Amino acid sequence: MVSCPDKGEAARIGRMAVEKRLAACATLIPEARSVYRWKGRVEEADEALLILKTREELFQRLERLVAENHPYTVPEIISLKIDEGHMPYLEWIREET
Repeated sequence: MVSCPDKGEAARIGRMAVEKRLAACATLIPEARSVYRWKGRVEEADEALLILKTREELFQRLERLVAENHPYTVPEIISLKIDEGHMPYLEWIREET
């Protein structure tokens, strides 16, 4: 999961990840509101949420790609392990990455 400042940035990063085969799919949720603490203050911002589907062994490369191309100083880049899933879908992720 990657929060982005807007849907354009999320789409740009998602497309890069898919084109480089570091993610099989990039799903963009264009409207999110974040409340967070930054440099001692509580802040609020409209953001877009990017969900990238990949394999565990590609995470470090995907993390590097996102970090190098993200406009935030400290971007949210979080991995959520897939414990179970629809096998044809999981096989598709493997084939595409």
